[in-house]
Amino acid sequence: MEDGNHSDTSNTIVSDDTDSVKQTSNVRKPLSHKEGLSKKNINCEICGKSFVNSSNLKNHKRLHTGEKPFQCDICGKSFNQKYQLIVHKRSHTGEKPYHCDICGKSFVDSTNLTSHKRTHTGEKSFVCQICGKSYTHNSRLVDHVRSHTGEKPFHCEICGKSFVTNSSLSYHRKIHTGEKPYQCVVCGKSFIIHSALKIHRTIHTGERPYCCDICGKSFLNSGSLTNHKRFHTGEKLHHCEICGKSFIRKACLVVHKRVHTGEKPYYCETCGKSFINVSNLIVHRRTHTGEKPFHCEICGKSFCSGSDLKRHTIVHTEKKEFHCEICGKSYFNNCSLKRHKRIHDGERNI
Repeated sequence: MEDGNHSDTSNTIVSDDTDSVKQTSNVRKPLSHKEGLSKKNINCEICGKSFVNSSNLKNHKRLHTGEKPFQCDICGKSFNQKYQLIVHKRSHTGEKPYHCDICGKSFVDSTNLTSHKRTHTGEKSFVCQICGKSYTHNSRLVDHVRSHTGEKPFHCEICGKSFVTNSSLSYHRKIHTGEKPYQCVVCGKSFIIHSALKIHRTIHTGERPYCCDICGKSFLNSGSLTNHKRFHTGEKLHHCEICGKSFIRKACLVVHKRVHTGEKPYYCETCGKSFINVSNLIVHRRTHTGEKPFHCEICGKSFCSGSDLKRHTIVHTEKKEFHCEICGKSYFNNCSLKRHKRIHDGERNI
């Protein structure tokens, strides 16, 4: 997942300017701050965003309702706005009419071209007034500010869960529908979002283009590299407000908080047992199926999880350094030795 933030074409191209799909070199003069305030006087009663006319407000509201009246006659995919459909159809035709005059790269719409050009100039003109972080695009700033305010204006009509961005809601909805429209042509595996497919493809190619300049380890995507570097720096940005424990990755904090709340949202459909994270559920399911995909290269023994295999490998590679002073028996770790000593404690209590 791109860092946590899920994006697709239908969400990254959203604009209030329906003329944005027209190929033109003319740039509309930006409104001054006062002009913007005077003209944007129609507010969305759901999220408070302002618009210059009722037509734009009507288009915007579809983001909240999930209504997608514009359907592609080639693949059947639906969109909130007509211009999104026009841009989407270019993915079928291969048309990319907007060209960067610096590097020659082409884009399906002017919005993506404008954002791309900022990678050349380094311009980040949208600044957060709370923490000072800056962004190349206003929509990214709007999403970021919600991390300070806690606002989650996009709600799932199926389960009621709320999200900071519409793209996150769109991703979440596909979990309910089971929709996985992006398929790998090599192995047939399907994905909810295109970025996940893009990362998956590197498994087949062996490509790991993101390299750590400290230890040389390579990664499939920039997000994994960023997280990895924190192991070197010791940086832990994500803090639990209940116990104060800190984590390198936000996903780890989310799972940790469930220890406090008791939430176990992942259920086994066979026995009903619940778990705090999906990886534990996956391992548990193997107790029903008998699947043991992790194999010891030394003795051939198989295990349900990678952690079980790792513990087993110690049998072959490490000495038993923890010795019982009563009977002389040895163990690989202190935990096993303590467990063993209870046998002697029981004997003395008889």
